Amino acid sequence: MVLMEGRPKITELRPLLLLLIAACFAIEIHAASQNHDVNAIFYEPFDESFEGRWIVSAKDEYKGVWKLSKSEGHDDYGLLVSEKARKYALVKELDEAVSLNGRTIVLQFEVRLQNSLECGGAYLKYLRPQEAGWKPEGFDNDSPYSIMFGPDKCGTTNRVHFIFKHKNPKSGEYVEHHLKNTPTVPDDRLSHVYTAIVKADKEVRILVDGEEKKKARFLSAQDFEPALIPAKTIPDPNDKKPADWDERPKIPDPDAVKPDDWDENAPMEIEDEEAEKPQGWLDDEPHEIDDPEATKPEDWDDEEDGEWEPPKLENPKCSLAPGCGKWKRPMKRNPAYKGKWHRPLIENPSYKGIWKPQQIPNPHYFETDKPDFEAIAAIGIEIWTMQDGILFDNILIADNEKVAESYRRTTWKPKFNVEKEKQRAEEAAAGLSFGLSSIQKKIFDVLYKIAGVSFLDAYKPKIIDLIEKAEKQPNITVGVIGSIVVILLTVLFKILFGGKAPAVAPHEPYRGAAAGISTKKGSGSSGVKADETEKEDATPRRRSTRRET
Repeated sequence: MVLMEGRPKITELRPLLLLLIAACFAIEIHAASQNHDVNAIFYEPFDESFEGRWIVSAKDEYKGVWKLSKSEGHDDYGLLVSEKARKYALVKELDEAVSLNGRTIVLQFEVRLQNSLECGGAYLKYLRPQEAGWKPEGFDNDSPYSIMFGPDKCGTTNRVHFIFKHKNPKSGEYVEHHLKNTPTVPDDRLSHVYTAIVKADKEVRILVDGEEKKKARFLSAQDFEPALIPAKTIPDPNDKKPADWDERPKIPDPDAVKPDDWDENAPMEIEDEEAEKPQGWLDDEPHEIDDPEATKPEDWDDEEDGEWEPPKLENPKCSLAPGCGKWKRPMKRNPAYKGKWHRPLIENPSYKGIWKPQQIPNPHYFETDKPDFEAIAAIGIEIWTMQDGILFDNILIADNEKVAESYRRTTWKPKFNVEKEKQRAEEAAAGLSFGLSSIQKKIFDVLYKIAGVSFLDAYKPKIIDLIEKAEKQPNITVGVIGSIVVILLTVLFKILFGGKAPAVAPHEPYRGAAAGISTKKGSGSSGVKADETEKEDATPRRRSTRRET
């Protein structure tokens, strides 16, 4: 192809075009970053010291030390949980309270579990306006909040919480309403971004890494426990079961008589009189013999330790014969055995059914077409964790979903991509497969559908946790399927054969999954002391006269 004289060649323009594209991309990123602060209601990137801006609780129970630290493998800073087995608390008061009513509000933050998370919380509390005289230094677990959101994991608990407190207009009490069937916490050490979009149309959406994991309606009893709108009626606490109320559907037949030939004393088993001693039985041979190669230890003291006896071995002659020692006839089931006689059951003519207290109008019942949220006046982190290395970053409150999306794209996504590539390289170097066969993917799709079955709601977090582990370690897929089958059989057994329903306990304020772990003083820097072994008796113990084999 011949070009007109004086015009530059295409190859000469390529560097300029690449430079122009790069400049446009840089301008776009710069513009997005400049718009961050303009569009965000609140944004904390932890680019500089948090001291003075975030107030650490002065309560004695919060011994954990917060630090400004780089995320591993990045130049980006975050707020670090620096010690294991500690309670942590700090709070940031907002310049102006943020209303949640009649508008869309987006709550978003990043968390990286650099040392994984076995037991602890990594959630935020969005505090409502506090009582007069409250100071940030007094922030603790009892400081009232409007919303609690984020990861929490310990034992069988593995969920991304979303809890909101709502004031009952009749009782005046604040009630915690917990989101049901929450997403699980990603099981890795990468940076993840958690987003809660509180919509003006009475809906909340939970996103993990920008992907919607849960959508719920605030007024739906299927989505929150307890339901926002209370039941219209409640059991009458003053109603008592009548003394003559009979709940037995069947009773022993009072007219039944034990048969004359029923022998309650007949044994279950008797000797088999037809049995004969096998040929070759060694009546005079013991089952065990002294070890002919054993020698008495040089430090054995007969006066202190007693007479030494060599350890025993199985008699090799017995392994070649039908048996050794005195022969006895084997036992067999006694055909005359009937056991203890019981009267047969008949229908109870006095049966009235299972008694229940009568229902009365619920004095705390109210109706509403939308929740009435308390405003957010501060952001607090109040956790108890057994692991260190938890890094919080890029805490955001916005009134526009696109703003939150922009932050995810420019602050979280680049870090995540770098960490993911590093993880894949490490897995490849270790000879691990990070890909799943098409058959395994289909299996996991089926398992995820099974986890979504309604009657498995109580087991859903555990099932999903098993599936996610199997996705990361395909070699344990068979074991995971077996575990899920056991769970299914357990649930089906309970459904088919019934069981006593657990008593409903009064609803207690949520204190985190790790709150049940006991701690002891004097346990060093960790703050948690493992179970101590029992101290040995100071009195010298006499040696055994025979060695255990």
